[in-house]
Amino acid sequence: MAILPLLLCLLPLAPASSPPQLATPSLCPRRCRCQTQSLPLSVLCPGAGLLFVPPSLDRRAAELRLADNFIAAVRRRDLANMTGLLHLSLSRNTIRHVAAGAFADLRALRALHLDGNRLTSLGEGQLRGLVNLRHLILSNNQLAALAAGALDDCAETLEDLDLSYNNLEQLPWEALGRLGNVNTLGLDHNLLASVPAGAFSRLHKLARLDMTSNRLTTIPPDPLFSRLPLLARPRGSPASALVLAFGGNPLHCNCELVWLRRLAREDDLEACASPPALGGRYFWAVGEEEFVCEPPVVTHRSPPLAVPAGRPAALRCRAVGDPEPHVRWVSPQGRLLGNSSRARAFPNGTLELLITEPTDGGIFTCIAANAAGEATAAVELTVGPPPPPQLANSTSCDPPRDGDPDVLTPPSAASASASAKAADPGPPADRGVQVTEHGATAALVQWPDQRPIPGIRMYQIQYNSSADDILVYRMISADSRSFLLTDLATGRTYDLCVLAVYEDSTTGLTATRPVGCARFSTEPTLQPCGVPHAPFLGGTMIIALGGVIVASVLVFIFVLLMRYKVHGGQPPGKPKAPAPVSSVCSQTNGTTQAPSAPPEPSAPRAHTMVQLDCEPWGPSHEPTGP
Repeated sequence: MAILPLLLCLLPLAPASSPPQLATPSLCPRRCRCQTQSLPLSVLCPGAGLLFVPPSLDRRAAELRLADNFIAAVRRRDLANMTGLLHLSLSRNTIRHVAAGAFADLRALRALHLDGNRLTSLGEGQLRGLVNLRHLILSNNQLAALAAGALDDCAETLEDLDLSYNNLEQLPWEALGRLGNVNTLGLDHNLLASVPAGAFSRLHKLARLDMTSNRLTTIPPDPLFSRLPLLARPRGSPASALVLAFGGNPLHCNCELVWLRRLAREDDLEACASPPALGGRYFWAVGEEEFVCEPPVVTHRSPPLAVPAGRPAALRCRAVGDPEPHVRWVSPQGRLLGNSSRARAFPNGTLELLITEPTDGGIFTCIAANAAGEATAAVELTVGPPPPPQLANSTSCDPPRDGDPDVLTPPSAASASASAKAADPGPPADRGVQVTEHGATAALVQWPDQRPIPGIRMYQIQYNSSADDILVYRMISADSRSFLLTDLATGRTYDLCVLAVYEDSTTGLTATRPVGCARFSTEPTLQPCGVPHAPFLGGTMIIALGGVIVASVLVFIFVLLMRYKVHGGQPPGKPKAPAPVSSVCSQTNGTTQAPSAPPEPSAPRAHTMVQLDCEPWGPSHEPTGP
């Protein structure tokens, strides 16, 4: 009876304990778990064996975890309209491709995990739209290239960037320098061989920089390191310290790393790889006085050169030192030379003058410099007069017109058509630039007046042949409308462009504007008529002489045979044997058989075994003597 009042008291409370569900139930992808009881929504699909992003995702989800599956690509439609997504994990899949704009709708996303996949490159459009991204994890992929604009949309918000365990040999350092809010940067276990000076100078909030296990031989000083002089491991380091990890690199312990040696450290995990005297020693155990450099020494330089005007010239200078010296060149006029329209400076110390001029003659100075000092060497260049124009002879035996074998001739329709068919397809000829006449080594270039372009300083002609990739430049005065090229090679196709160099009134800088381009071919080198080459003459003479010798031997053999036949098979100089007489002969065994007709008396013959008696057929017969 006591239980009944208790049940009556609980009955009014029963409806209040199970209120009607207010949230609208949503579909949950198969093999996934969805938390939909309260916002934010979570879709959890780790290790579900998925081959692609489920199409039946709740687009209101704030968290999506798809780690440890077999997803091979992220398509544009997979994450469309998920504007409220805050966390996305695609770790440890088999993703090789991310479509451009695949994350374009995820403008609220804070964290993106793409580690443990098979990405080989990251382009400019693949992370487009992530304007609020804080954490980007790309470790344990196969990244070999990172586009300069790949991080543009999240450059101002990114706080954590992990690029470790990839195949990166180069990085867009200028783009990384714009990550002003990043505090953790992981570059370890890559293939980086160098870091430019000042690469981290603008990363004012950087707290941890990991460059472990790369190919770095040196680390250049950076203003960031001077602002945070204490570099230590996370344990026991103050909040203002920068944790710099660079162990596992083949460090070259010379004077360039003294700045790093002077910083206080709490660990000794780094070691020197070179020079040989310090190889294998702990970096922090080497004294500052042992971090030394060797000044440069010039070991090879070009001897005095003499070239005709208009020809290229290569000046070489080699130097050794520790660190490896950097070679620069100074012209006879005292100007520092580098890559320009007429010169190229190579890292190995070679200076190439593409087209020499008489003013280039003089003493060029090679300067080899490193952190320990510099060394100089002089190279003399003499520029002589230009060579005479190359002659092209005609095979038609007609004298060249105007007495000049290289006279410029307008191309005929037939030759132009043949040249057009033989030439590779290239940029079409511009009506503004025309090559009206050309020969074997020369061509006349003409272009119209460019008065609409204000402030023209000069014209620049650029051309190169089909046989090489060397681009030749010519600077022409602003009042010229044509130019004669005289240094061309025979039988080649040239691509030529004319540019107008002018001063931009808006910026005040020198700018260029193309006038037009054209393609033309020079005439091939032809051999003179009736004058064979020397090798041809030599071969012909040898064949003729051999024929005469063989013919002489055959005639001599023929004469010997005839003489032998005339003398009846006996060698000349012996008495001639009597002419044979047709007769009928019989064989006897030691006895003489009488002929049918009485023979003429003759000397008897003695025969030992066999006697041949012959009766002549002629009317008379006189026997020969013994």
